[in-house]
Amino acid sequence: MTVELHVAEGWLTVCELSDLTPGRGVAVLLPDGSQAAVFIDRSGRTYAIDNRDPFTGAAVLSRGLVGRAEGGPFVASPLLKQRFDLGSGRCLDDGAAAVRTYPVRTAVTSAAVAVA
Repeated sequence: MTVELHVAEGWLTVCELSDLTPGRGVAVLLPDGSQAAVFIDRSGRTYAIDNRDPFTGAAVLSRGLVGRAEGGPFVASPLLKQRFDLGSGRCLDDGAAAVRTYPVRTAVTSAAVAVA
C-alpha cells in the first residue's frame, strides 16, 4: 500500500504505508519544492500538512510531538510547541495561524508480474 497526496499535479505517491509509524511524522518533498509532513494515527488514518512551522519558518513539523486534543490528533512544533490540528491545519494555540492540509489516500500498489 502506498500513501498519496493530492497536489496541483494530481495524486502523488509519497511513501509506502509501512514507512509510517503512529506518533511519528515523515517529511516529503513535493514537486513545487515545498514539503509536507505525513502522519498516521493509531487507528490507521493518514494525515498530511505543510511541514513549515508558520511561527519560525522552519520545515520541522514532521519532527513534532503527536497527541490528541479537542477530539482529534495534533502535532506540536518541536521549536515553539504550538499545536496544529492534523485534520484541519488550524493552530490550537493561536486562532490566527494555520498550516495547509493535503488530501491524502492510501492505494494498493500493483507489483509487476513476471511471466515465465
